Amino acid sequence: MSALLPSMADTPRLTRRTLQAAREQPLGAFGAVVLVVMAVLAIGAPWIAPYDPTEGNAALLNAPPSAAHWLGTDPFGRDMLSRLIHGARVSLLVGLGASLLGVCTGAAIGLVTSYRGGWADTIAQRLMDALLAFPMLLLALALAAVLGPSLPNVIVALSLPIVPRAARIARSSVLVLKASPLAEAAIVAGCSDLRIIVRHILPNTFAPLLVIATAYLGLAIVQEAALDYLGAGIQEPHPSWGLMMAGPATSLALTAPWVVVFPGLAICLTVLASNLLGDAIRDLTDPRLRGR
Repeated sequence: MSALLPSMADTPRLTRRTLQAAREQPLGAFGAVVLVVMAVLAIGAPWIAPYDPTEGNAALLNAPPSAAHWLGTDPFGRDMLSRLIHGARVSLLVGLGASLLGVCTGAAIGLVTSYRGGWADTIAQRLMDALLAFPMLLLALALAAVLGPSLPNVIVALSLPIVPRAARIARSSVLVLKASPLAEAAIVAGCSDLRIIVRHILPNTFAPLLVIATAYLGLAIVQEAALDYLGAGIQEPHPSWGLMMAGPATSLALTAPWVVVFPGLAICLTVLASNLLGDAIRDLTDPRLRGR
């Protein structure tokens, strides 16, 4: 019980810091609220969605918004609101999975190879240069085509372009921290390389990695929608925001605009929220920006 007392005592302090951060960065707070709402919708989709997202009604093809179907129906007679809510599960899972997998993999490569230096750092950086030579969407599309259209494969395909960018950020932080008095003192004290990386270098690179993770969360959602549109991502009948805008939906932009407008708005709002949150985290964690 005594071990829990410090954490309970720190709760008011954490609350005050959170409220202060929200006052300093209202746009970031807005982004965080939007992402939390999207996460709640995604988690509670089976209970919140009014209809089965995969069940169509031949009598309600492309029906406009009404009291029974608030956002209308799609070309297969499926409820748009239900598909949007369930689509949040796919989009957020892909965005979080791809950004975390890419950032963690890239950070591990950047931290270890740059700390060791020598041939390991040289080979790793040339490999990162090769990956950076390809546009992100093209690289993700090529890998998704090789792996096949499924949710895990889409996450892996979208994470690969993030790896070299995260590795570069981690490497730049390590090169600065290696020459700092903190690292030199740890070496003199006889700390192992693993302990220095985990206890001293990694915590100081966490903030920039968190910023890039939030930024690429939104980018991964956009690219997942692009892969769905091109047929290399999630397949029917699973609901996905990008898939809702593909196929026959594009030909209905004028006659049934709700079919493409609402998924597009969901993508734009989520990407905007992740970018606002990332900018707020950067401003709060970068000491050069705190005084502005």
